[in-house]
Amino acid sequence: MVMSAITVSHLHKTFQSKRKVAGLKGSLKALFRPQYSRIEAVRDLSFEMEGGERLGFIGPNGAGKSTTIKILTGILYPTSGEASVLGFRPWKERKQLAFQIGTVFGQRPQLWYHLPAIDTFYLFGKIYEMEDSDVRRRIGFLSEAFKIGDLLETPVRKLSLGQRMRCEVAASMLHKPRLLLLDEPSIGLDVVAKHSIRDAIRTMSQEEGTGVLLTSHDASDLEALCKRVIIINHGQIVYQDKVSNLKRSFLTRKLVEVRYAEEIRPDFTIPGVETIKTGHYGAKLQFDTRCTPVSAVMYDLTQKGSVVDITISDPPLEEVIAKIYQEEQADAIPVEPTQAG
Repeated sequence: MVMSAITVSHLHKTFQSKRKVAGLKGSLKALFRPQYSRIEAVRDLSFEMEGGERLGFIGPNGAGKSTTIKILTGILYPTSGEASVLGFRPWKERKQLAFQIGTVFGQRPQLWYHLPAIDTFYLFGKIYEMEDSDVRRRIGFLSEAFKIGDLLETPVRKLSLGQRMRCEVAASMLHKPRLLLLDEPSIGLDVVAKHSIRDAIRTMSQEEGTGVLLTSHDASDLEALCKRVIIINHGQIVYQDKVSNLKRSFLTRKLVEVRYAEEIRPDFTIPGVETIKTGHYGAKLQFDTRCTPVSAVMYDLTQKGSVVDITISDPPLEEVIAKIYQEEQADAIPVEPTQAG
């Protein structure tokens, strides 16, 4: 029987926000008697994650993803409810839990900006009470896995965003954590950098049995890394299933942008593909994979001319969530019985 890495039960988190009051009189009144509004970031959230599982935890901005991650790492206290991470109660046993987990917040760097990344690695080794020989051995292993050997001696401020994020994720795994919590690790990265980080995380997870809880706005992150996905909105779960089922049901539309070396015809079309717009040297299209295979679209595009660049992407995650909502609402509408004439 596999032990649960994370167990969340009826979790709530409410923040108080001071209300803004217009006008001088209202401002003076608010100064002595401020009024507050309550914001429910997480509402009755319950889920489980097995040890070694790679779970996608996604949703639009303001859905409650980062708040939940911060509760699970012990940074925030919940308003009510319970959570267990690797057998620890995060906000009560934060220090003990820190030795068992690794965290990466895409918009909050942990590497020292003006120092080489390797200095932060050795500092982390001291924080996690590792032997110097173990730190050196681990740095060598991570350098190979994340392909950062030539980056470690460079000041972090001189690294590209993709290079820095590879070092960030590697640093979070220095102490061989049992669970990795990644909050938007690929935000702002180009396609090549995203692929590099995904491959390294997947390889490390498979080799060391490390569980991964991933939040992301990029649906392709889920396809590359996760076996299961939980989608939340307004602090509540709106969908949870295997990524393969999500892909089959909701990630069927693909967006294509293609650019050619020579000018294209004004009546540029591809069978089974909708043309959104065309330019002198390229076009933007969309198609449904249930009706038209990707391989067929790629073949037809290459037959139209000499392709300089081509990108195939999923629709924005917000669009996928909106579609899930629409289907849920449609299922909830009661059907009125018809009378026989």
